[in-house]
Amino acid sequence: MPHDIPSLDTPQPFAFLPMYDWPEVRSETDRLWSLLREALADLGLSAPSQLERGRELMDGWRDQTLLLGQTCGLPLVRHLLDSVCVIGSPDYGLPGCPPGHYCSVVVVREEDPAVSLGDLRGRRLAFNHPGSQSGEGALRHMLAPLAEGKPFFSSVMETGSHRAALKSVAAGDADAATLDAMSYRLAQAHEPAARSVRVLLATPPTPGLPMITSKANRERVPLLRQAVAAAVAAAPQDLRTALSLHGFAAFDADDYGVIAERDRHAAALGYPVLA
Repeated sequence: MPHDIPSLDTPQPFAFLPMYDWPEVRSETDRLWSLLREALADLGLSAPSQLERGRELMDGWRDQTLLLGQTCGLPLVRHLLDSVCVIGSPDYGLPGCPPGHYCSVVVVREEDPAVSLGDLRGRRLAFNHPGSQSGEGALRHMLAPLAEGKPFFSSVMETGSHRAALKSVAAGDADAATLDAMSYRLAQAHEPAARSVRVLLATPPTPGLPMITSKANRERVPLLRQAVAAAVAAAPQDLRTALSLHGFAAFDADDYGVIAERDRHAAALGYPVLA
């Protein structure tokens, strides 16, 4: 029996995994949660029967009843270090990335003549939203030395999601988009517009999207790491393929310091936001 079943007046723990929860793989995400829940139970930790969806992200990440969630590296280092403990990141087996790491890709239309980042100067960029490491921070790190404190693009369009950014390029509403490599892999599998674009370049890797728990669970971090690793290892091949699960890499908050350092460096070069 789980040894930490809460009393009736204790707030119930919740979990959410919103970062790659595309509609086409939602059932697979739920299957992964079932494996995670079983692994947690095997270690004596009670967990909610279902993932929570629809919650505002920052509110969910900061909620002290969060048992297991996934966030983005830039919000982590900017806003969440006082609220959460880092567990680690799934290893998605991304090309050119060490285990548990990821990168962003910059995509352009298939027929676009651009061959380098410099060829995008004065053109139109689409990205998901400010404060996203893969949508904004990773590319800003590369652009800061080129921009020299001035706008690099003629326009920058916030689309709300990586998928929408890619679609805007395919539709001709933007010339380039930046999105994380795992989202691009999902788009290649599920988004027809991905057939109209190509990868221009990839950004330097960083530790992947961190799985987190609230500070209230700091003593449980070793068990949570053990549970995530066990769940990924237990996933059948069709599930591993659908979610690109290749393993799990344990990280702590210090491992994400590279993101904070690159963020500060870009700002110091006069390029604090994509422009």
